[in-house]
Amino acid sequence: MEDPGVDRHQWESEWEALEPLVVDSPAEALPELDDLVGRMLVEEGYPLESEDRVDDEGIDPEILTAFRAAHEIRLQADQGADVDPGDIGAAVGAYRELYEHLTQRGIDAG
Repeated sequence: MEDPGVDRHQWESEWEALEPLVVDSPAEALPELDDLVGRMLVEEGYPLESEDRVDDEGIDPEILTAFRAAHEIRLQADQGADVDPGDIGAAVGAYRELYEHLTQRGIDAG
C-alpha cells in the first residue's frame, strides 16, 4: 500500500515549481495547474469524465463544478479566445482552492 504522504509531497513540489509561472504569467500557468489539479482529483477518486457518478459517496459536486469551471477557462485560453484577466485570475484561484482542499484532505485522512 502506498503512503498517501508520498502523493502529497509530490503535489506540493509540483505546485511550488509552478508558483513563479503563476505570478509572472497566470494565463500560461493554466494548463500546468489544470493538469496537476486534474491528476490530484483523479487520484482522490473524483470522476472527471463522468457526470453520472457525482452522487457517489464521498464525491463533493462543488469540487467538480469548480474544477470544470476553471478547466473551461483554460480551454478558452488554449484556443486563443480573448479571456478576461479576471476570469484567468478566478481560474487560478479555483485551482489554488482545489489544491489546498485536496492537500488538506490528505492530512485530515491520515
